Amino acid sequence: MSINKENLESINKEYWLNRAPGYSEVNKEELEGIQHQNWKEYLCKQISERYPGTQPSEISILDVGAGPGFISIILAEEGYNVTAFDFAQSMIEEAKLNAAGLADRITFVQGDAMKLPFEADRFDVVFSRNLTWNLPHPDKAYDSWLRVLKPGGLMLVFDANWYTYLIDENKRAEYEKDRENVKLSSLGDYNIGENFDTMEQIALDMPLTHKLRPAWDMEYLNSIHAGEVSSVLDIGSILYSEKEKINYCSTPMFLVKVVKG
Repeated sequence: MSINKENLESINKEYWLNRAPGYSEVNKEELEGIQHQNWKEYLCKQISERYPGTQPSEISILDVGAGPGFISIILAEEGYNVTAFDFAQSMIEEAKLNAAGLADRITFVQGDAMKLPFEADRFDVVFSRNLTWNLPHPDKAYDSWLRVLKPGGLMLVFDANWYTYLIDENKRAEYEKDRENVKLSSLGDYNIGENFDTMEQIALDMPLTHKLRPAWDMEYLNSIHAGEVSSVLDIGSILYSEKEKINYCSTPMFLVKVVKG
């Protein structure tokens, strides 16, 4: 049964505000695991190819939906000028703790990802991971992100068709198979935990649960003439740990890449 749409936004916000400590533990696992190097190498390569010969300190990056700070932290380690942006103050506080000595090198901002508070053409790079699926108006988010991105700037959006199994019987079977394989691996299941059923109910009312992605993203971005738009359908095969590959086998992470026109 889906959630009353009038209450969807407040229930979603409450969920993520309360999720901060648990989500922070996942970020800590990433910081200590192979993901740390995988993501750093990949992102630095993408950025340096877009801005060859430019020092990291001269490149401004907006991490939208930064959560407990994983991406902001690894980019700050490399000397980039990073702004960590999240709607949940509890996530920002976790990010500051996880950043430790790097916290002073990261700008932390709380606000709405669908209506960014920054001036136009502010950032060289806009980054987002596992956020767009959870937005009631992803089109408005893309509009806002492109507004603050400099002409010729780089937008990197990582996400997945996370909850397709709620509306597709074949994907449900694949998802259940993932759960079985996780048990056999004894590595731990990311898809169980406190209030997970609440997140499923929220997801049913999110528009992108009912869209095939990244096809939807590319179609929208091309329709607004965002620039040079491309995608990678299974970027998780490069970035994920073995635990993540088993957990998310039926839900590969994709990348949508835009060079702003």
